[in-house]
Amino acid sequence: MNSSLRSDANTIIERSIQAVLPDEAVHRALSGRVFSGRVLLVAAGKAAWQMAGAAAARLGDRLCAGVVVTKYGHVKGPIPRCTCYEAGHPVPDENSFAATQAALDLVKDAGEGDTVLFLLSGGGSALFEKPLVSGEELQDITGQLLACGADIVEMNTLRKRLSAVKGGRFARLCAPARVFAVVLSDILGDPLDMIASGPACPDSSTCAQALAVVEKYRLTLSGAALECLKQETPKQLDNVETQITGSVRQLCAAAARVCRELGYEPVLLTDRLCCQAREAGNFLASIARTHAHPEHPMAFIAGGETVVKLTGKGKGGRNQELALAAAEGIAGMENAAVFSVGSDGTDGPTDAAGGYVDGSTRAALLAEGLTIHQVLENNDAYHALQKTGGLIVTGPTGTNVNDVALVLVR
Repeated sequence: MNSSLRSDANTIIERSIQAVLPDEAVHRALSGRVFSGRVLLVAAGKAAWQMAGAAAARLGDRLCAGVVVTKYGHVKGPIPRCTCYEAGHPVPDENSFAATQAALDLVKDAGEGDTVLFLLSGGGSALFEKPLVSGEELQDITGQLLACGADIVEMNTLRKRLSAVKGGRFARLCAPARVFAVVLSDILGDPLDMIASGPACPDSSTCAQALAVVEKYRLTLSGAALECLKQETPKQLDNVETQITGSVRQLCAAAARVCRELGYEPVLLTDRLCCQAREAGNFLASIARTHAHPEHPMAFIAGGETVVKLTGKGKGGRNQELALAAAEGIAGMENAAVFSVGSDGTDGPTDAAGGYVDGSTRAALLAEGLTIHQVLENNDAYHALQKTGGLIVTGPTGTNVNDVALVLVR
């Protein structure tokens, strides 16, 4: 492994994520804002603990009570006047349902002069949930969507119709209280009704689109679930104000700044990467090959969110799979590396944030008796990268603004 390139990769990852933590954004959103009645806090998503902590520090005694629901391992300590829950992601579980019910109990008596401060980040689709079908069926449908390669918009088009809180329904339940939503975006283009399935946003998707997703991927749903897909979601909400605080654009910009400080010329390829992880890895490897002999160090940046189509039963995530797919194309290059990382610090059902490969990765795997094709067919990038020292482990970061992948060429 090229230790110098790996060191640069670690620096870029650490400093880029630090630049998009939501603390300052939450402080800005609340600065100068006066709340007349009670302030009740509900935070949901992978960045919920970090966002709620910043809000509680800003509001002080003005905060009456709060409910925070985030992914397992993401609560890092108590927050004043708030009850913190950890729950299942990417598949909702009983703790997701219990935490969401606690949030609904908190806001059910909110009056006309009160404000529900709703802090929302990616991951909320699984973490903030009161299903209209059985929990078992919701988990099964979520599993089908993850396995078939559906993108996040398609997934949320279905999930919001199977839920009592998604697709604007949570905001409707808060009425007559006002809802002030502060949103950390994890979806390309920042569509408010799709981030965490839009609990406090009018829904732009239609029943016909939801049914089309079922047909496209040949999903198996019960009659009760299909009936839910035919019930239209709120198209207008009069009690909500929303402010977006972060997105993958900011993550890419932060990465570019760090690259420049390390001596690389940064080139933003896209902040809307949206394809299969393997395709993205192959593409980034081809970029490295095209610029194999640069006059000065180059860094090519791609932000967004890829998808994985499951063909095996191994362990991994989209960022790990992207990196490993790139390893074939840059094999033998002593001056190039490709890495990809999830800004939330988790990648799929693993403890890694992503993966790193360079020109030596393929040879290292062959020495272990493994081919990249074999590993990818089994979706087992985690164990392969573990053998080569290519896992990127950050732990939960407190933010969630999509993924960023980079090609470094010296």
